[in-house]
Amino acid sequence: MEIHETHEKIEEAHHKNNKRAAILIIALAALLAIVEMAGKEAEFQSIDRNIDRSDTYAFYQAKTIRSTLVRTVMEGAALLPREGAADEGAAREKQIADWQATIKRLDSDPASGEGRKELLVRAKEITAERDHKLHAYHDYEYAAAALQLAIVMASAAVITEVTLLELVSAGLGLAGLAMGLIGWLAPALLEL
Repeated sequence: MEIHETHEKIEEAHHKNNKRAAILIIALAALLAIVEMAGKEAEFQSIDRNIDRSDTYAFYQAKTIRSTLVRTVMEGAALLPREGAADEGAAREKQIADWQATIKRLDSDPASGEGRKELLVRAKEITAERDHKLHAYHDYEYAAAALQLAIVMASAAVITEVTLLELVSAGLGLAGLAMGLIGWLAPALLEL
């Protein structure tokens, strides 16, 4: 009777270990799915912010070109001789004043937020947002790698019935969870 009871206890212990490892695998797989989704979202947002950044810098560049062109025309007009009727001189001065106002508006236009000064500030803000999302994406990738390794180790623990593999799997799972949380809460924390 003792051998039979011992054998049953051994079977029960193996069954318990396999159940524990199976539950660990399920938890790790669920966590991996969440981290993968968050990583993809961070990647898409990073790409979106990069497109916004590129568009904003292109708009800034267009404003710079236009400002330079207007400034060049204005300087050329100022060099022309001032012969002719007084009303022509007044019209020329009015046109030069209009061009100066256009240059000033192209350089800074707080009302529309589309002056060169405002565009440059916005482009730098978008760049910071993009970098933030990119750091989050990398953190999620590291988390996913740790969770994938943890799943492999937990699967090996089921097959080999080695408890140490289960513990290593749990440790990798915790590391993956920590990296996922860093990606969510403080992406630039591990910036290299």
